[in-house]
Amino acid sequence: MFKIAARPSPRCPHLSRNESTGLSQHRLFYQNKQLELYAAKEANRLTLRQLIFFGRAMDQDRLIKSANYVRTELPIRIAHRLRDMQKLPFIVVTQEEVAKVYELYWNAFEKFRRFPPINTLQDNVAFCRFLSDILREHSTVIPSLSLGLSLASPHLSPDDLDSFMRRMLVSRISRRVLAEHHIALSEIHSGTHASKNLGEPHVGIIFTGLHVQRCIEKCAGLLRERGNGWPEIIVDGHLGTHFAYIKEHLEYIIFELLRNAMRATTSYHRGASTIPPIRATIVAGANDIGVRISDQGGGLSDTLVKTPSDLFSFSHIRNAARLQNSRIGALRTVSSSPHGMRATVDEQVGQWQENLASGNYPDAKDVDADPEMKAGVGPHPRIGIGLPMSNIFATYFGGSLELVPLDGWGTDVYLRLPKLGTNLEGIEV
Repeated sequence: MFKIAARPSPRCPHLSRNESTGLSQHRLFYQNKQLELYAAKEANRLTLRQLIFFGRAMDQDRLIKSANYVRTELPIRIAHRLRDMQKLPFIVVTQEEVAKVYELYWNAFEKFRRFPPINTLQDNVAFCRFLSDILREHSTVIPSLSLGLSLASPHLSPDDLDSFMRRMLVSRISRRVLAEHHIALSEIHSGTHASKNLGEPHVGIIFTGLHVQRCIEKCAGLLRERGNGWPEIIVDGHLGTHFAYIKEHLEYIIFELLRNAMRATTSYHRGASTIPPIRATIVAGANDIGVRISDQGGGLSDTLVKTPSDLFSFSHIRNAARLQNSRIGALRTVSSSPHGMRATVDEQVGQWQENLASGNYPDAKDVDADPEMKAGVGPHPRIGIGLPMSNIFATYFGGSLELVPLDGWGTDVYLRLPKLGTNLEGIEV
């Protein structure tokens, strides 16, 4: 367990003047009656089935009830994560990027705590605007946390660091799901929802008949249309498989896994006359949906990690690449950008299009050295978030993600997701 550090002093040598003022102004940091009150409550975990059931046949009363649930639930979940940050060693929590996340969370907690009850549809319109603003303000949380914990990782054991990051990121996903789901339900109820998927049944952000093959083919198409250098993707197995799930989560996982497989295969077979295809096999079990992605990219060639599961770690001890200058520099770039990182496929494709329009490409020699850039999907910062976030998305509702490399040949990745929608959110209090 983490030890609770002593109350901070404005003159602490580990703080810059601005950091010290920012943390001490709440009086705060470790002692606050309102925070204690909310942190003492348990989060009310939900299942996909509950979210779908409540979101169907939405009327004014149910919409207002949904708004007030989100209004009262989110500050509880934020309070638990503030407590987690307060339990970190003081030298870690005063690291600039970690302190910035703490400030964001504290301000959000105060805003939610003070937001008045929603009684009318007009109140709900204002609440949805408020939620959208909070989501936008917190877009830098993922890269900031990753950068801050990478720099502070010498002060935490690998188990403590990974446990902390998992709780923070799973909780972040849970809050975004509740907020975005309520916003979508509100837009559907008011007739202002601009859905890109009019032909697919969905309740809020949950697609009740999510077609797995289409998701895989969409991600493969987005990757391959950027250039001619990527290998072919073959999709086989139970091709008619569909289930209820959050489409944005599944697409992000598949997109990252396919991109890694494509990058490894292209690099391993550089100069060959043909590049072997990547195979995505879909399996529909009684309780689970499975996807196996198999490549011939040479296996686990990264000497900075000892086991495949270390690729999911945020600790530099388990994954030495965390402290590489290029990785730290890329994280600084993303965390300082107002766009931050939402961890979606649309976000990444939008960045590619922006790079293409602006001509923001590296020197030719860099393009030739990186098959991803040569294929036209770069440049983008390699910040090392893709696999850890994919693992967290996969396990959020009780699924799993496993990497099985065969060095000298390739890697099989096994994704399993629950089919019935009865698993509770995987958040910890």
